[in-house]
Amino acid sequence: MSKGIMVFVEQSQGNIRKTSLELLSQASVIAGQAGEAVTAVILGQNIENLADEAIQYGADKVIVADAPQLEKYTIGPYTRVLKSIIRQEEPQAVLLGNTATGRELAPRLAQRLGVGQASDCTGLEYAADTFLRFKRPVYAGKALVYVSSKVRPVVATIRPNTFQAVARVPQQQAVVVKYPVESEAAELSVIIREVVLAGSKRPELTEANIIIAGGRGLKGPEHFAMLGEFADTVGGAVAASRVAVDAGWVEHEYQVGQTGKTVSPTLYIACGISGAIQHLAGMGSARCVVAINNDPEANIFKIADYGIVGDVFEVVPMLTQQLRKTAYPQV
Repeated sequence: MSKGIMVFVEQSQGNIRKTSLELLSQASVIAGQAGEAVTAVILGQNIENLADEAIQYGADKVIVADAPQLEKYTIGPYTRVLKSIIRQEEPQAVLLGNTATGRELAPRLAQRLGVGQASDCTGLEYAADTFLRFKRPVYAGKALVYVSSKVRPVVATIRPNTFQAVARVPQQQAVVVKYPVESEAAELSVIIREVVLAGSKRPELTEANIIIAGGRGLKGPEHFAMLGEFADTVGGAVAASRVAVDAGWVEHEYQVGQTGKTVSPTLYIACGISGAIQHLAGMGSARCVVAINNDPEANIFKIADYGIVGDVFEVVPMLTQQLRKTAYPQV
């Protein structure tokens, strides 16, 4: 019989990603309502020390798969090990962050398990009849649907920053189990020789609480340095619309939108972005949106919480200077 909620805890360089802590926190809330337990699964090498943090954020049980083959994320071994663990534990649901890794793993797990998948969810709640109910945007964010499944386990990816990561008093009965990684991860069709990290001190775009985004209104690549100064002042990340990326002003990794990254920051400041529906699909779940544009009819103002009609080249430096004077606390 299926039981509990399983959360794939994504880690990088020996640190648990914030989106996984958010999932553990929400899973713990739902498990409490349903009288179920939360199982965290961590894959990697030399990562046993992460179990305590997973327990602190809601895990009742932590399964650690620690092996040299899992040191670097590789889709084949990770899929095989996770599938084996899921078959062994038989959870009602498997939750992953809607990150690059989660979006790659989830559909493969669902296919191999022969179950359904709910992707890019922006809501997760307890439902008495189906255990879980997921909320997800459709039609480029213009509508929301609620989905559920009675087939077990249901696999789902949840957008970062959908929930708050809340530490709790660790449960005394929480247990840590070492999973023996054997043949399922031994055969590698792809070998990762080296992982080169970008040399930026800014937060990763999908995990940033504050994002400063630029679009066509910046008129050229040289002006993204202005956004960088603004972002560094508030401890944020820099993003871009598809127009700016297609023009070659910034690399694709900065793109937010339907064909880029989906973000859910606390604060999203759109600078010189008109607000095409494709861009809104990637940032529509931001808690607060500030738009800076010299066109008062720009579509971005329709979804903005605060709007500034003005020249972005005057407004952004002014805001940056003022925030520096007030010693703005970085988030």
